[in-house]
Amino acid sequence: MEEEHLVIMDETAIRRALTRIAHEIVEKNKGIDNCVLIGIRTRGIYLARRIADRIQDIEGKPVEVRELDITSYRDDRKAASVDTRVELAAVIGDLNGEVFSAHDKKVILCDDVLFTGRTIRAAMDALMDCGRPESIQLAVLVDRGHRELPIRPDYVGKNVPTSKQEQIDVSLTEIDLKDQVMIIHQRGQV
Repeated sequence: MEEEHLVIMDETAIRRALTRIAHEIVEKNKGIDNCVLIGIRTRGIYLARRIADRIQDIEGKPVEVRELDITSYRDDRKAASVDTRVELAAVIGDLNGEVFSAHDKKVILCDDVLFTGRTIRAAMDALMDCGRPESIQLAVLVDRGHRELPIRPDYVGKNVPTSKQEQIDVSLTEIDLKDQVMIIHQRGQV
């Protein structure tokens, strides 16, 4: 089976999309007071950091950034015990071991691709174990459709209608040594 690769966002397009998202976050939240960007591991954290850098350029002050590993919350993995899940959620992306509380914060979840919505549902479950946020917003670089859950992003870099046979591949300099988004089409499928 042959694959066809098409670059749909290059480095410039990604940079522009993230800059636009940063402006939209500042506008919607009337600044960044009480906001925290939480990047979903793996590529979401790099996007969150880039957005935070742009927000700092806009607002002149930093916005808190955290990393979230949702592995134990995924519904396609073996279930962890409740105690283990709460313990894993208690520390979200903090190297100093500080306990993160989402209570009364405006949380902006950041991820690379929104597809079925199951990753975001798992992220929201993890966040709720860290307190009750004032709000949860969603920023994604690419929304490809095909939702299985009623989840809608607040900030989108690019909407890319796809078939279920197609894949979206996001490459980021921090781990992939280049910035680009490709759509991969399987040719020769029945």
